[in-house]
Amino acid sequence: MFLEQIEAKLKAAFDPVYLEVMNESDQHNVPAGAESHFKVVMASERFSGERILARHRAIYSVLSEELAGPVHALALHAYTLDEWSNLHNSVPVSPPCRGTKLIV
Repeated sequence: MFLEQIEAKLKAAFDPVYLEVMNESDQHNVPAGAESHFKVVMASERFSGERILARHRAIYSVLSEELAGPVHALALHAYTLDEWSNLHNSVPVSPPCRGTKLIV
């Protein structure tokens, strides 16, 4: 539910060339089926000439309603088109959460 909502808002605001929103709640110590921890990987022309902090602030502004309520954590990877191309269109791997339940 929130994943689709986040995607729709980001598409409308940034017209990204690449957008991936991932629910990473299962990697955290949250109830099964939770939608509270997300990762956003986005490449947009809109980020050209903007520093990373300005990109993140713009995304936080668009998602302010979600961040004020159900979304607990949001990992952001916001790239210009050149930066995304230099990364060879690869999605960064999220580090493990300190609160993760480890299964051995």
